[in-house]
Amino acid sequence: MPRPVLQIILTEAERAELQRRVSSTCTAKRDSERAEIILLRADGLKQEEVSKSLGTSQVRVSKWTSRFLKDRLDALRDKPGRGRKASISPRKLEAVITKSLQKPPAGRVRWSVRTMAEAVGVSRHTVHQIWKHNDIRPHLTRTFKISKDPNFERKFWDVIGLYLNPPDKALVLCCDEKSQCQALERTQPGLPLGLGHIRTRTHDYTRHGTITLFAALGYLDGKIISRPEQRHSHVEWLRFLKQIERETPRDLALHLIADNYSTHKQAAVKAWLAGRPRFHMHFTPTGSSWMNLVERFFADLTADVVREGSFQSVRELVQAIESYLAERNLRPKPYRWRAKGEEILRKIERARAALAEVVK
Repeated sequence: MPRPVLQIILTEAERAELQRRVSSTCTAKRDSERAEIILLRADGLKQEEVSKSLGTSQVRVSKWTSRFLKDRLDALRDKPGRGRKASISPRKLEAVITKSLQKPPAGRVRWSVRTMAEAVGVSRHTVHQIWKHNDIRPHLTRTFKISKDPNFERKFWDVIGLYLNPPDKALVLCCDEKSQCQALERTQPGLPLGLGHIRTRTHDYTRHGTITLFAALGYLDGKIISRPEQRHSHVEWLRFLKQIERETPRDLALHLIADNYSTHKQAAVKAWLAGRPRFHMHFTPTGSSWMNLVERFFADLTADVVREGSFQSVRELVQAIESYLAERNLRPKPYRWRAKGEEILRKIERARAALAEVVK
């Protein structure tokens, strides 16, 4: 009397996971085969039918079927410790990690896989794998600056408070100027983007001058009030403030967030603001322009228009910026401050402590 066909009953979650392993291009071949064995057995196929379908042995089908019935999905993964043993000694592994966190060799500003491999006596591939596994990236650099403003925390909460709890019957405007917007004309047209090809642009260019763009970003609605100028002295800043006064509802208070640039605090500017009580200035701490959300807009403007463009004149650059702003104001994109102030302050304190150790 023939043995009855073993029936595997799968839950919906198990079947979905097995199908994902079979169809995923990131799954190892052995894992995909094991998952397919279980799916076919769950569909009622015999061991012999599954082995013929997958081109494998009945012993293999039987083994993974039994393991799955015992420990379900966890049984289809290899146990820790299997496979080829590590070819690098613990001493060399520690040396690669330790040296990566120290100063690079004389005459260099950072470690590379080649210099590290030579220093420790391992292959470049081994160094790369160790760095990848331990998330060590000597080739990357982030800019930072820790503010030395003695009133940092007071100014910090003053600005963050406007983001987290905007006042009623008021506009919160993030204001700044983007200076040195260059009208660069590439000497030849770039080749277009194509399948297997990236866009190109010539390395050389003709300079046609620069402009300064004054901008005020509405925190609540994301709309931009802007003004292009040739210079960025207090005269141009004052003209921009007058434009803000004209283009905003008279019955609303105006809370302007700005940095500590000297033109923002010039005597003539202060005198003008003193006569307009609906203007309230909020200055970011020294060296902390990252708190001003208009900087995020300037980053988008640079990427979308200025950096990639080729302009035959300053006027053409201004027209491109104005077209971009007009389109953006039709569908404004507000930026929202979501980071918690306490968490930012803790991070800054950790950075100050780490910097103090470096400069000892």
